[in-house]
Amino acid sequence: MKRISIITCLLFVTLMTTAQTIDYQTVPLPNEIIPANGLPFALTARTRIAYPQGNEQMKRNAEFLQTYISQQTGISLELTDKARKNTIVLKLDPSIAQKEGYQIVVDDKQVVISGSTPQGVFYGIQTLRKSLSVGTSDLLLPAVKISDAPRFGYRGMHLDVCRHFFGMDVVKQYIDLMALHQMNTFHFHLTEDQGWRIEIKKYPLLTQIGSVRKQTMVGHDFDKFDGTPHGGFYTQDELRELVKYAAERYITIIPEVDLPGHMLAALAAYPWLGCTGGPYEVGQKWGVFDDVLCLGKESTFTFLEDVLTEVMDIFPSTYIHIGGDEAPRVRWEKCPLCQARIKSESLQADGKHSAEDRLQTYCMARVERFLNAHGRQIIGWDEILQGDIAPNATIMSWRGTEGGIKAAQMGHKSIMTPVQYAYFDYYQGGPGKDLTFNASLTLDKVYSFNPCPEELDPAYHSYILGPQGNLWTEYIATPERLYYQLLPRMDAMSEVQWTQPAQKDYKQFMQRLAQMVKLYDHYGINYCKVAFEEPQN
Repeated sequence: MKRISIITCLLFVTLMTTAQTIDYQTVPLPNEIIPANGLPFALTARTRIAYPQGNEQMKRNAEFLQTYISQQTGISLELTDKARKNTIVLKLDPSIAQKEGYQIVVDDKQVVISGSTPQGVFYGIQTLRKSLSVGTSDLLLPAVKISDAPRFGYRGMHLDVCRHFFGMDVVKQYIDLMALHQMNTFHFHLTEDQGWRIEIKKYPLLTQIGSVRKQTMVGHDFDKFDGTPHGGFYTQDELRELVKYAAERYITIIPEVDLPGHMLAALAAYPWLGCTGGPYEVGQKWGVFDDVLCLGKESTFTFLEDVLTEVMDIFPSTYIHIGGDEAPRVRWEKCPLCQARIKSESLQADGKHSAEDRLQTYCMARVERFLNAHGRQIIGWDEILQGDIAPNATIMSWRGTEGGIKAAQMGHKSIMTPVQYAYFDYYQGGPGKDLTFNASLTLDKVYSFNPCPEELDPAYHSYILGPQGNLWTEYIATPERLYYQLLPRMDAMSEVQWTQPAQKDYKQFMQRLAQMVKLYDHYGINYCKVAFEEPQN
């Protein structure tokens, strides 16, 4: 026995001199990292991953960790149900209070990742994964105790696939990046003036006609076009598979069907949905269009209920996003049917709102009643505050934080995604560096975002569900450009979502970001380097 112990010690000393020691300074930063006394854990090809047998979610977690370690170190670890020495143990621990919280305890014998739920364990796995060096097969994990939980329960990222369509492989990688950053909600923007991207079986022309535009404006020139058709859509089977893919990574997909505006693609397919009857065509320019759904026709609401029924059948999320933004009133002002609806519903103008404003409120409230009757809730952009807000609506505040503040003060839940902090389609460096909207959003500005503004009384902070980053794709036509616009601002947003404000420090964040960049390089994912090349504003 003594001889075996001596050999073991010699092997360990050899490993200590050749292996690479990691740290746990990841993005987002865990709440508490307490170094412990004792020798480090040696991660080698002989290490195993243990999980509770009979728990399919924990088995899948173990398989994820197995894959991550293989991808990053080149070694493939065996899965087991025996928590022995030299093992990474995945464990459920009901004493961990928050369902998304986790603990990591490392000593020379084991790495134990615990959570009260498999979701919490998954986030612990992400922290361990991001701590590991890439391209190194022998690693030393210092003894430590990490205790962590997110600041916000809603941690979202948005993707617009209407202005430019992206295939399912790109969307899945987007979800993988969300999982890496411990985000849990994917806001999927599926309908727009410039393209309808979701198969609706009762209305096949939505994709046959509405998913393809004849051409696209060039750059910022509204009078110049590329002459190239652009289109694409997802089948219901593809979307159901995507829902499963996201759920395995503890991400909920919230679909958006934007109404009553941003509906040119639907109007092109079914002109009877509009006030004038057309002709209409799928939008070739960016912007806001006067032609919207006619709210004076019962057939419009039949259409909406039919579409949303199929959407609900695909997406099990509690929330359905129904837009409500940028819906001009000019057609309603002149439409006899819309004016008749205003009269029959006694929709009155006052000093703050027009009768047409209240017609939109009527639409949102009616759709909300339909979705509530099916056990769902609505989210709308902050324009739905322009009128009498639908009774149970959650507000997505994009034109600044004011809409979210107002909604919270009215007792409505809010998601904060203001343009000045959360719109990742804005350029990241100086003007002219990127072809995008003529507005800047630097990495440090994203990092400085506080979703609970100082002007909001703390008594209302519980109404702020959390923050979200948005990525609109008018000027994003390729996956490489998509990731360039997304990263590393997604890293900053993840820390806004997860890390407590007192622990945030931008200079330290930039040091930790270096490890994330190594991961992007390792996986071949494009990202913007501006923040590393020049001072931020």
